[in-house]
Order: sequence, then C-alpha cells, then structure tokens
Amino acid sequence: MTPSPLIYLFQTHPRSFEDSRFVYPVVSRRAGGVSIGVNLNPEKYCNFDCVYCQVDRTVRGGPVLRRIDLPQLAGELDNMVELAVTGRLFEGTRFSTTPAEFRRLNDIALSGDGEPTASPIFDEVVQLCADIRRRRCLDQVKLVLITNATLLKRERVRKGLEILDANNGEIWGKLDAGTEEYYQTIDRSKIKLAEVLENLVVTARERPIVIQSLFMRLRDEPPPLAEQEAYCDRLCEIVASGGQIKLVQIHTIARRPAESFASPLKNVEVDALVELVRKRTGLAVEGYFGYE
Repeated sequence: MTPSPLIYLFQTHPRSFEDSRFVYPVVSRRAGGVSIGVNLNPEKYCNFDCVYCQVDRTVRGGPVLRRIDLPQLAGELDNMVELAVTGRLFEGTRFSTTPAEFRRLNDIALSGDGEPTASPIFDEVVQLCADIRRRRCLDQVKLVLITNATLLKRERVRKGLEILDANNGEIWGKLDAGTEEYYQTIDRSKIKLAEVLENLVVTARERPIVIQSLFMRLRDEPPPLAEQEAYCDRLCEIVASGGQIKLVQIHTIARRPAESFASPLKNVEVDALVELVRKRTGLAVEGYFGYE
C-alpha cells in the first residue's frame, strides 16, 4: 500500500538537497513545519552506533573534514531560508504535497549524519546560524541542537550553547534507556550512560531542555517494563538534581533502521509509555507514532 503524501514526507528525511553539502530541509512532524537541517558531519562520524540509526553507514560520506567551509555553509543556509520563507521550496516535486499548515519555517536544526557537537568549530557554526537568523528577522524561528549529550561539557560546545540561549535556542538531548545494559544494546557507545546523564544534568541546570527518546521493538519485543520504569527514574533524578526538563519526546522508528531486528513500537505501546512517563515523572510528554 502506498503511504499518504504526509506520511511519505515524515518517513523520508534525506540529508541532502540539490547541490547543498551542509544544509537540507525536512518537513518535521515534531516541529509542525519545515526544519532546516545543518549537517556538521557529512563524513558520517558519530560516537554512537544506534541500532535504529537511519544514516546509511554502508556508504561512505566522504573524507573527514578538518574544517567545514563556513562561507559555503552560510551561502547554502541563506539560500534555504529564502526558499522556505518565500514558499518556493514547495514548488518542487519533493515538497509539493506539503499541507498548508506545515508550510512554515519552524527551526534551524544542528543535526545531520553524526553528533553535531563533535565538530571542532561547533560554536562558530552556531554563531553563523544565529547571524543569519537575526539578519533575516526570523525572531520566531528556533535554533535547535539535536545531540546525544556526550560532549556537552566541552568548552567550545558550552560557548555554542550560550549563543543558542541568546537566540531562541533549544537543546534536544538524547536519552534512550534507563540502565547501562539497555543503553549499550540500543546506542552502542564507548561512553557510559552515567556520563550522558551527568551532561544532561549540568546542561539542564542552566536552561530548560527537551529530552528526546526513541523506543522500539527488538526482535519483536517491546522494552521490558522494568526498563521503562528505570528510564522514568533517570528523568526524575535529572529533575531532583536541579535539571529543568521542558518536554519529553517519546517516539519510535519511522524510517528504515540500521539493524533489521529493530522495528517500531505499536501505537498503543507508544501511548502506554507516554502515560507511564507522565504519571511517574509529572513532566510534559509528547508521543510520536511510527507507521503501522
């Protein structure tokens, strides 16, 4: 069965657009509009190896960039903003079916094919994005950092976060597990869960953050209830340690994952997990379905 045009837009998020090297647009269900992605890792470097990753790492992304071409990135971003705000983005085939309510520019997101904060010029790129946002008078457009929270205490990253804070910025920190064992099963990293949690606490003490979590079925089994409860405990510990969580996003697989044994939660399972988190933590929670 062919998916509806809107579902197709949500399921298809290629990190490429025409001749752009660093900038790409997507229609985001979480943003409720257009999100302009800034890819700081086109070479596909990441310190996580998530089982649900949608980046095709069987195809090389190119040589590791010692330094991103900032003038090229600036030109691509300025052009993409122009396409989005004028509506010309929706004249092309790829976005022509976008519903009217999604034809708005919601954010500029630092994300891409790997962990964005690993870039050696992360803070410079954040400043570049902020400058374009200001020059274009896009006061309502957010700057969003989508991060696995492993490097948030690095000096250049903290400088970038300060720029975000001054420019309607928002940090979406990944937390996919409540225990080290499940974290290693899902995210497969040399960095321990305890370090991720510490980084989230330190960052959330300074500004409210969004927690972004993806849960799935592994070999057709949903996460054990004990793991779901441990995840709730970790959220509560962040808050008890002085961290501010403005929203928890619970979502599941919506596009082809890296591993065939990972599959989406059923809609009722997403709903149940959202309700569990809401009851156990008292936090604002939103759920996002896969496509059954």
